Amino acid sequence: MATESTFKNGDAVHVDSPEPVQKKIVSTSNCGLLTVHIQGSLQHVNSKPVFLTVHDMGSNHDEFIKFVDHPSMLDVKERSIFVHVDLPGQEDHAADLPEDFQFPDMRTIGHGLVDILDALSIPYVIGLGEGAGANILARFGMDYPERSLGLILIHCTSTVAGVMEYFRDKLINWKLAHVGMNPTAEQYLVFHKFGRSLEEQLEQSENKEKVITEYQHKLRSTINPKNLRRYVETFLNRTDLSEVLESQLKTDVMLVAGSLASHLHTVRTMANHMNKTKSTLVLIDGVGDVLMEAPEKFAHNLVLYVQGLGKLSSLSVTGSWSSRSRTTSQSSDAQDLEAGRRRSRAMSMEEYDIPNVRRLSLAKKE
Repeated sequence: MATESTFKNGDAVHVDSPEPVQKKIVSTSNCGLLTVHIQGSLQHVNSKPVFLTVHDMGSNHDEFIKFVDHPSMLDVKERSIFVHVDLPGQEDHAADLPEDFQFPDMRTIGHGLVDILDALSIPYVIGLGEGAGANILARFGMDYPERSLGLILIHCTSTVAGVMEYFRDKLINWKLAHVGMNPTAEQYLVFHKFGRSLEEQLEQSENKEKVITEYQHKLRSTINPKNLRRYVETFLNRTDLSEVLESQLKTDVMLVAGSLASHLHTVRTMANHMNKTKSTLVLIDGVGDVLMEAPEKFAHNLVLYVQGLGKLSSLSVTGSWSSRSRTTSQSSDAQDLEAGRRRSRAMSMEEYDIPNVRRLSLAKKE
């Protein structure tokens, strides 16, 4: 059993446990009680990079913990702290949210993240979010640039729901509310996460059967469908960020998407509206879900990005460069690889595609 603490008005009550993952309940101003799971010691928040993760619809902290525990993340895990946030009612086996509970909108959830940082005495973080969680972190970065060292946004969209998405999500919401988890809702969530229908995914690769089966099991056995509906509804009612991204999002951002992702076009739309000197778009070939299908490639790019922020500079990076926007850059030359590790925080998406030792520098020291 993990260490559990309840924070209210800055105070904490601790239950000791030897487990490395600590569970804490944080009281927030407008989001109610939020559950966080912490990997690493908070005693080192001033000397180690702190990652704040926010999950997508149909998921929770468990997916990020599996990624952090992957062998490719071992060195990062040892040198970092991860704070995984479960949004209201999205914890494993959560009870139904009260009928009078007002599920917060996307921006309000971003404000709730600051309450978590304040309660845990964390000065700033590197945001790591997926899907709807990435959208929340983008809003957090816009409103609190001083608390965000950088953002890693997987399958993030900056637009409002399109007509087809709106009616499809309305149908899914109705089924989740009145039927519970069912084949229609499950198929939609599989498509949302992996980018293709279940049949197409399994026909394409037998290796994907395990991750999809595990995801389906989680949907059926641990996620509360009524609470999930509330999160889906909030994401459906999101406001547009596209026109204000360039002027208001001051934080460095790495957008990440699988080439088979269901919302790849919206990721590209977001990239086109961002400040090109503070953003990078990374595409990973042949996958719809980056975290579950390509953890090694994603971990590789995560390290490169974080080193560009001036953190984890002692880590050595191995492996080839992954597929990126427009072109694929691969280098086995040690000098080019070292240059990639030390890329400038002011690099544009176009510049990042072409290794150039002279334009790459480390902007900050760890």
